[in-house]
Amino acid sequence: MTLTPNHAPLTAADLQTSPMRRVRSTTVRWLFMGAAATTVLVSALIIWTVASEAWTFVSQVEFTKLVDIGWFPRRGLFDLTTLLVNSAQISLIAMAVAVPSGFGAAVYLSEYAHPKVRKIMKPTLELLASVPSVVLGVFAISFITPSLLSNFFDDINYFNKLAAGIAVGLLVIPLIASIAEDALRAVPQALREASAGLGARKATTSIRVVLPAALSGLMAATIVGFSRAIGETMVVTIASGGGDTSLFNAALTESGGTITSAMAALGLGTDQVAGNSLAFQSLYFLGALLFVITLVLNMAGDVIVRRLQNRY
Repeated sequence: MTLTPNHAPLTAADLQTSPMRRVRSTTVRWLFMGAAATTVLVSALIIWTVASEAWTFVSQVEFTKLVDIGWFPRRGLFDLTTLLVNSAQISLIAMAVAVPSGFGAAVYLSEYAHPKVRKIMKPTLELLASVPSVVLGVFAISFITPSLLSNFFDDINYFNKLAAGIAVGLLVIPLIASIAEDALRAVPQALREASAGLGARKATTSIRVVLPAALSGLMAATIVGFSRAIGETMVVTIASGGGDTSLFNAALTESGGTITSAMAALGLGTDQVAGNSLAFQSLYFLGALLFVITLVLNMAGDVIVRRLQNRY
């Protein structure tokens, strides 16, 4: 554009932001920076508190107390094998329930469901995630054990790890299904069309083309679901019947406490953490142990996802 004599050329001062606007921009930037720094500070304080109390427990407890007959913190018996085995059993049962169901729901929503059906079914499936975990715990002891499991096991305990694992699996299904469905829908449509062009059926395309292409997302869904299962508290506290004490028993039909249920039962008010002097510190030790487990799972999951990830 040619400047006319009536239009003077722009100067650097004309392009500068007004002082008030610069003040507002700087203020907002510092507010957001302060909010970010606060989250980092709070996280660091939590980690420091848990780590310091956990170290107090580790430095004072005898090793023989960590491998004993069971978890009885008020009596000074801190058998970690009991809690680890029970946590692993319930989590694996939960994944055996959630992975096939979640992947099946994801394949149907992604490959078979009509768009109108998908708009109804996916929110309905995700609505299951909003069910309070305490409700699923009560559902386990009021329906799963007496109405289902009692038909297959004659001497099953009313509170047992099998029912707890099934209930946790129901809780994890929406999480796995949602992540898996997003991963499947991210697969390019061209791969499906190429498979159909070669004469493959819908089921063959879904199983041999779409699923392998979305393998990294499916693995991410599985690892996230496992982390969610091992960190569940209320369902296992109610359904497994472990409480704050638990005798080692590998039978799935018997009761047993997990890491989370032991923390919940033992920490029901600091006035109840009585008995052995290290009972209170054991809460922090279990919290640190759970933190390390989930951290390792997430790091391993990140490595697996990166190696299996395909770029289209």
